[in-house]
Amino acid sequence: MDVFDVCQEVNELIFSGDQVSARNKLIALLAELSAEKAEYPEVLNYQIRETGLYPYLQTDHASWQQKFIIEAFKVDVGRAHATLHREQSLVLSHLLEGTDIAVSAPTSFGKSFIIDAFIAAKEPENVVLIVPTIALMDETRRRVFKKFSDKYNIITTSDMPLGKRNILIFPQERAFGYLNKLSTIDLLIVDEFYKASAVHDKDRSPSLVKAILKLSKIAKQRYFLAPNIKRLEESVFTRGMKFIELLDFNTVFLEIFEIYKHIGKDEAKKSEELLKIISPRTSKSLIYAGSYPQIDKVANLVVGNLGVLDRPLLNHFSRWLADNYDPNWQLTNLVRRGVGVHNGRMHRSLSQIQVKIFESKHGFDSIISTSSIIEGVNTSAENVIIWRSKVGSSNLKNFMYKNIIGRGGRMFKHFVGKIYLLEAPPKDEDAQLQIDFPDTILGDIDEELHRESLTHEQVQKIVEYKSTMGNILGPDEFARLSKSNVLQNSDSDFIMRVAENMKAQPEEWRGLAYLNSDNPDHWDRLLYLIINLSPAGWDVKFSKLVSFVKILSRNWRREIPDLLLELDDEGIDVELFFQLERTVTFKLTTLLSDANELHKVIVDPNVDVSPFIARLGHAFLPGAVYQLEEYGLPRMISRKIHRSGAMNFNDPSLDLPTAIKAFQSIGLETISKIPSLSRFDVYVLKFFYEGITQDPIKS
Repeated sequence: MDVFDVCQEVNELIFSGDQVSARNKLIALLAELSAEKAEYPEVLNYQIRETGLYPYLQTDHASWQQKFIIEAFKVDVGRAHATLHREQSLVLSHLLEGTDIAVSAPTSFGKSFIIDAFIAAKEPENVVLIVPTIALMDETRRRVFKKFSDKYNIITTSDMPLGKRNILIFPQERAFGYLNKLSTIDLLIVDEFYKASAVHDKDRSPSLVKAILKLSKIAKQRYFLAPNIKRLEESVFTRGMKFIELLDFNTVFLEIFEIYKHIGKDEAKKSEELLKIISPRTSKSLIYAGSYPQIDKVANLVVGNLGVLDRPLLNHFSRWLADNYDPNWQLTNLVRRGVGVHNGRMHRSLSQIQVKIFESKHGFDSIISTSSIIEGVNTSAENVIIWRSKVGSSNLKNFMYKNIIGRGGRMFKHFVGKIYLLEAPPKDEDAQLQIDFPDTILGDIDEELHRESLTHEQVQKIVEYKSTMGNILGPDEFARLSKSNVLQNSDSDFIMRVAENMKAQPEEWRGLAYLNSDNPDHWDRLLYLIINLSPAGWDVKFSKLVSFVKILSRNWRREIPDLLLELDDEGIDVELFFQLERTVTFKLTTLLSDANELHKVIVDPNVDVSPFIARLGHAFLPGAVYQLEEYGLPRMISRKIHRSGAMNFNDPSLDLPTAIKAFQSIGLETISKIPSLSRFDVYVLKFFYEGITQDPIKS
């Protein structure tokens, strides 16, 4: 490669106005020079400046003008300084001016720096950051904690107290717990706000729309982020916001290999091509499988064709999985071959640990994933492999496809991301985002305030809902419940169905207090009653679900392998265990919580099953143990710490903030000496401590 010939081509592209092609060619050149550890020729710094890629400027031989650019675009991002690229600086300047903005930018844009720079510069009192998943919440919390925990109270759960200054980070469902606690929000940030559209996420859109609507009322400024949107249709959710489309500003170059063109639909050839890409084990690969059955297919292909590796980290992890979950679990065998799995079902700490191992030099070479890898974490890889052009059983849409391939490459790590298409990508679409009111949340909407955004049928539905609920509960009680935001479910139809059922058949509900019993055999009838009122989306027979809840009640007293032995009679393996635990701790808990509030008004004000709901919501683990899993500490390690006497997790006063302070006080060095802890337990503890301390953890 002749560097100056490439520079000449880049120069011609710059002067012709083709900034995208100029950046791509420039980034590819930087990748080669970086691999060779070669110095930049002076002209390259000039071209980096012209294309706005200021962080790539090399200072050693830079002119005074280029050094001025580096300093001019350098900002405080919390306990450190970073040079922003041109478009990052543009977005930050709008935010600092107080503008409400919605930004559409590539995955590699570097949106985190902008948020951190705003907080460091403006020092707002209350920042609320809505993220799509628990995994992304923890990743964001770790970053923010390192930078701002000395000045801010970092909140991630719905029961943590507010401080003088707060940064609240959580999925939209947890936001409702703070609506009556926050009087104002200085900056409301909604990450991946395209999920408010039912077209892109029909399951999450109702609760996200509801959260945006309610939080926006008390927000002084709003900042919405999403990839791959060309146009944003104005609505009540985005009114008054400046839309900034920066999709053409790339900081890495994606090199696409259209392998599907020569293999067609031949599954054998497709398998051969996948193995050819990942077998050398010389680079990191994200394999997008598209569905759980396809994850199994790729996993079987790996286990059958890739040899076992002798890497200490992987050996320890595999043994840890065998001891704490199941020695016959597919993941246990995959790990020994340098491959992990990321999906939305497994325990949160387990997903986080795998991402850490994937990003370790001597960890995983590849990780197989559903769409959770793009929704859950900000990890990236040199290679992204599209194994299946599907999302579950549906065809992959262009919007999500671009989001997935955007995981290829990362500034300063992988200048060039290699995208291998083993199936044809979706057709390019005009990515316009339109957000409407979902019918399920209409009971929570003021039809007079939002009449212009509602259809006539929706207005009628709101009026009918309020009339029905007012007649059942009484106008004053209905107004109190609506104003207090105690009803958590976003499905107004379910709430009305429960209220009508209680009013018509109060005798059916008179045994609700039995849920507080310590005897799980007393729970059956009431659990069936609740489940039957919301029959869709449980994925298993109701009898199996109820049996699971009863066995799960021994979660703290028994190890997971022991629970799995009991559940084997019900046909529940480790994968279904994960799925059902997530279902009951979120969906069933939410349904029961709303039923409990309605029961107090309609049937018996003296009955309160909040204690059972809290236990179920924590998977029958001590509250702090369950919440610490979101911080990367698995329950089996907490159990060992508890049994050692170092901490008493059964103490009802030990909430999450208190537990974290206790861990900080004890210190990693002391707690690592607990005799029952394995080497991998200590590895995980170090990872956990990295997320609750500002200073680096010593190896």
